[in-house]
Amino acid sequence: MNDMWAEPIFDKFGMTQWFWRVTHKENFSLGKKVEIGTFTVIDATHSVSIEDNVKVGWNCTIMSNSTIDGKKGKIILKEGCKIGANSVIFPNVTIGKNAIVGANSLVNCDIPEHEIWTGSPAKKLK
Repeated sequence: MNDMWAEPIFDKFGMTQWFWRVTHKENFSLGKKVEIGTFTVIDATHSVSIEDNVKVGWNCTIMSNSTIDGKKGKIILKEGCKIGANSVIFPNVTIGKNAIVGANSLVNCDIPEHEIWTGSPAKKLK
């Protein structure tokens, strides 16, 4: 674990010092020792909760509100889960404790704890 972890600092647009962004920050909760990659965008319109020790790769989209299909709902990333770079998490999804989402995946359903999912749409790998 990295003992040098620091809380993000948000500017008035929701951008952090590491160049990831949160919209509707009032509906966003962040655990400790979380790593979020550069260029990730988190839309917390309907709540996003990221628990301790989660890792999110570069350029991910985490959206609790979809203007394309009208879906909306809370997103929960449980403790220790990992989201690969360039992945998209749709509204109303929970990623279970220590689950892994492969890079370039599109997640439109809940993923149980300790499972590995990948693809578009994401499916269980093992």
